[in-house]
Amino acid sequence: MRSVHLLSLSLLLAASGVVRGWDSAFAPDGQIPAPSSIHDPTPWKESMGAPPPWPGEGDLIEFKLDDREAGPFRYFIDKTHLTTGPDKVVRYTIVVQSQSGTRNLSFEGIRCTPRGEYKVYAYGNQGRFVPLEGASWQQVVGLATEPYRKELWQYHFCIPREFAPRPKPDMLRSLQGRLPPRQNADFQSD
Repeated sequence: MRSVHLLSLSLLLAASGVVRGWDSAFAPDGQIPAPSSIHDPTPWKESMGAPPPWPGEGDLIEFKLDDREAGPFRYFIDKTHLTTGPDKVVRYTIVVQSQSGTRNLSFEGIRCTPRGEYKVYAYGNQGRFVPLEGASWQQVVGLATEPYRKELWQYHFCIPREFAPRPKPDMLRSLQGRLPPRQNADFQSD
């Protein structure tokens, strides 16, 4: 009987040694090895400069929203200061004009991510832009966003399925209605 207990004890000790050896043999230092062709992506970093100058009347391009979203406003983009930065953010000045002629201006950015992201950098006030402190990126597709942002992201600024900004000449042609309506509008939205 004593030999059965010794045999059981020795099997138990051997098994625990094997398990300990097995843990470290397949995952050295607790990390799972990866193929050498896989690299950690470089984290995205925003590159932001100063807001653009106040737009001139001749620099504004009016664009139309989808009829269901139009509402009582007119929308304009400053064509001169429409840019895509090295961080792939499309930055633009938007002018929203009411039926009475009152205008609200803001300097914003859109990222061409799968659900779209926008950020308001500054608001227009008495002929100049006032930076907005602590602004963060928000989703374009959602209930709290203005409909023009979804239109800009979905139809004018971004290449669907590539999630990359269009070249500026294509953006301008799209805003002016010189591209087929809703061309390449294959983004999935809610």
